[in-house]
Amino acid sequence: MIQINNVSKTYKGKKGTVTAVQNVSLTIEAGEIFGMIGYSGAGKSTLLRMLNGLESPTSGEVIINGQSISKCSSSQLRKARQKIGMIFQHFNLLWSRTVLENILFPLEIAKVSRKESIDRAKELIKLVGLEGRENAYPSELSGGQKQRVGIARALANNPDVLLCDEATSALDPETTDSILALLTNINKQLGITIILITHEMHVIQKICQRVAVMENGNVVEEGHVVDVFTRPKQAITKKFVTQIKGNDEGAVISQGDGKDNTYKLTFKNGQADQPHISEVVKHFDIEINILQGKIVQTAEGSYGTMKIQLVGDINNIKEAIAYLESKQVEVEVA
Repeated sequence: MIQINNVSKTYKGKKGTVTAVQNVSLTIEAGEIFGMIGYSGAGKSTLLRMLNGLESPTSGEVIINGQSISKCSSSQLRKARQKIGMIFQHFNLLWSRTVLENILFPLEIAKVSRKESIDRAKELIKLVGLEGRENAYPSELSGGQKQRVGIARALANNPDVLLCDEATSALDPETTDSILALLTNINKQLGITIILITHEMHVIQKICQRVAVMENGNVVEEGHVVDVFTRPKQAITKKFVTQIKGNDEGAVISQGDGKDNTYKLTFKNGQADQPHISEVVKHFDIEINILQGKIVQTAEGSYGTMKIQLVGDINNIKEAIAYLESKQVEVEVA
């Protein structure tokens, strides 16, 4: 488990004190994939770097598996970092070393025997899908392959935690998806806790169970991905969600504008693929005009939103709404 307790980070600049992170508290469970999203300057990279002691908090505390990272001595921190892997946006590979030698590097620092190190490196090369490229240099690799080397290197010392600093931002969409699939597989196979930061909601959607939204050094919203997607509270969160959902209002057909008995339905918890609309039509003697609808896939499952107009007797409409709510469908006036 990772506990971030009331952490702040300030820097002294020429124009005064700059606050990068302000009073952030988060709990990240062991084995989950947790995302932190925000635009440039939100403080997410600074917060991530405090998890492995690359930055020290001005106030507050970071605790990983019961150990206070922010209060470690230098020797304790070096040992703790062996269990905290990290991958970077621009890979940070050693260009004079081959794929195999890059992966061996952290094992050399940890003074692992040569035979054990090579066995471990070969195991990781297979895990990340780079068999046959052991002797290639970084200049001979694609962006996705370089990031796979970075992931293998980060896993060399069997870490409990993997930090991902904009790990897909330098990659094309197809390669991004392949790296996200690899991270998901690693999480499932190894049970490793993954914390990633990004400015792309697509990344959060694909692999995260929970997400924290950051703005101006603060966590302004936090929760399960499906809940944040379906009920964004802050303006910045709504802006990020629009990256995935698009502008729902613009998608509504013009014939539905301004009509009475128009409702927005939200389907989650496995309800998005259930025939609730057809059941309502069958049993409540009303007509349903579907004005707009969309299903979004996330790592936690799918959720759907739909805007409809209900036409018929008012009592039948009330009964239909009660039925939908009994099936865990959220209904609100559009």
